[in-house]
Amino acid sequence: MSIKQISIFVENKPGRLAEITEILAKNNIDIRALSIADTTDYGILRLIVSHPDEAVEAIKNEGMAVSATEVLAIGIPDVPGGFAKAIKVLAENGISVEYAYAFITPSVGTAYVILRVEDNEKAMKTLESKGIKLIKQADIFNN
Repeated sequence: MSIKQISIFVENKPGRLAEITEILAKNNIDIRALSIADTTDYGILRLIVSHPDEAVEAIKNEGMAVSATEVLAIGIPDVPGGFAKAIKVLAENGISVEYAYAFITPSVGTAYVILRVEDNEKAMKTLESKGIKLIKQADIFNN
């Protein structure tokens, strides 16, 4: 039960992020979560969007480098230690986390965390076996 994340190579120059978000807006694509990792000259913009395949196509049509990646989304209690519990489960089972970012959901008391791990299948089985809720792509936009 992985979800699609889009990743866009972004030059570090004024207006580039605005340009990308405008492309998505013109194509009626909603952004639910984002993360930017940058260096001096460029960054990687990671997005969870309502229509990832259409978003990839729209960004490619504008001549930008974009890809889709399968990541996991989990629902955790929005309390101190909620994230720690999920990450501990992965660590105890030898599953490395490459990166993560989170966002609050409209459901009070719940946060969603996007995880990029080395082995999605193993991570999904491990998390589910410990009662950690995996989130579907549609769930992110239906709350």
